[in-house]
Amino acid sequence: MKRNVIFVIVGLLVLSLALGGCTSKSAPDKTSDRETVLKVGATPVPHAEILNFIKPKLEKEGIKLEVIEFTDYVKPNLALNEKEIDANFFQHVPYMESFARERGIDMISVGKVHVEPLGLYSKKLESIDDLGDGAVIAIPNDPTNEGRALILLEANGIIKLSEEAGLEATEKDIVENPKNIVFKPIDAAQLPRTLEDVDASIINTNYALEAKLNPTKDALIVEGSESPYANVVTVRPEDKDNKNIKKLVEALQSEDVKKFIEEKYKGAIVPAF
Repeated sequence: MKRNVIFVIVGLLVLSLALGGCTSKSAPDKTSDRETVLKVGATPVPHAEILNFIKPKLEKEGIKLEVIEFTDYVKPNLALNEKEIDANFFQHVPYMESFARERGIDMISVGKVHVEPLGLYSKKLESIDDLGDGAVIAIPNDPTNEGRALILLEANGIIKLSEEAGLEATEKDIVENPKNIVFKPIDAAQLPRTLEDVDASIINTNYALEAKLNPTKDALIVEGSESPYANVVTVRPEDKDNKNIKKLVEALQSEDVKKFIEEKYKGAIVPAF
């Protein structure tokens, strides 16, 4: 009887040690997974394409890059603020700062990657000189890109803005409009779809590329390489020194990425590092 009790006690001890060993082994694995997974929000073209290009490089450094695609310019920043993602890559600094002010959230840039020139496209006009009196032009409806669109038109002699107008110029800042251009503010993602209905549309390059439009070939006018609107990697302020974020930026600013951008987009997108 005593002998059987001893066997039972020994068996329970062995089982307890085995279960304890399993528990101590699985916890670090889960913790390790959390530390190495990096979630980055991006619009599909070209941002997600560039991020997917650097996945193998980051994987060699122990970082599993998870690209979360968004099709608008609002949700990626909201997701970052809610800590649903670790960083995003889709916007330029003027838009980031404007969005942050309007929503009362904190975001910072940790590195420039490329410039996407804003361009004027049309299915009805062969040249900017063909713009007639009362022509309708669709423009982005967010404050930063609306101002950017109007500045592009001013640079090409279509309108004139007041001297006080800054990067967030609006229609109210137009002081001269000799052709009586009618502006139609539209959500940036929908601009390519307006080409059948308006005389011309000013479209962000990422959405132009999705619509099979190339700024260097199809745009009637386009921003120059001096554009201050470089697309950046955006994070929450507390993550600016995060080692995985630094590795992400380092990979995005590598010579391999520069070559990838130049060969794949053939001038439609320009490296900014």
